[in-house]
Amino acid sequence: QVQLVESGGGLVQPGGSLGLSCAASRSIFRINVMNWYRQAPGKERELVATITTGDSTGDSTGYADSVKGRFDISRDGAKNTVYLQMNNLKPEDTAVYYCYVHAMGWGSAEYDYWGQGTQVTVSS
Repeated sequence: QVQLVESGGGLVQPGGSLGLSCAASRSIFRINVMNWYRQAPGKERELVATITTGDSTGDSTGYADSVKGRFDISRDGAKNTVYLQMNNLKPEDTAVYYCYVHAMGWGSAEYDYWGQGTQVTVSS
């Protein structure tokens, strides 16, 4: 089975930066979407950033309003990895961050993969 392994979380001061990585244990065939979600205690999981894979048209990205202009999602197909660069972090960004991959199988099957989550804490 495919495993998504996250890394890069930690404790940072407000205004600081962190880079998160999510690496698949093996290549995933026909990835459609790679997302980053986050969930703070007592709150619902929210979509933070998304990147839709493309071929000739290129990748397309989107961000939640709360992180727009501060976060950047990217991917490296050769490394089977999706990244989330977080800049100008705020205390309200504190949450467990999860990566997500939606992919097509060899046939008509579709697959959803989740990372284990990594804690990001923004505090002075």
